[in-house]
Amino acid sequence: MVRREGEMSEELKEKILKYLESVSQARNKEVSRAIGIEKALVDKAIAELAKEDKIEYRSFGGITYIAIKGKSET
Repeated sequence: MVRREGEMSEELKEKILKYLESVSQARNKEVSRAIGIEKALVDKAIAELAKEDKIEYRSFGGITYIAIKGKSET
């Protein structure tokens, strides 16, 4: 079965959101490791999720994290 890029992208975004629901926030490389997908693909999907306003970027001490939009930092 051949998957089109858009189908994989939607599936990947769902995996990212599911992972982010289980943590308060994470770095892109942590998400990549946790879901077992190449970081470059995760980075692209995360950028799309941010454009869709489903996640937000948070920066602490020069380190950028991502989190589900509006989710508590605790």
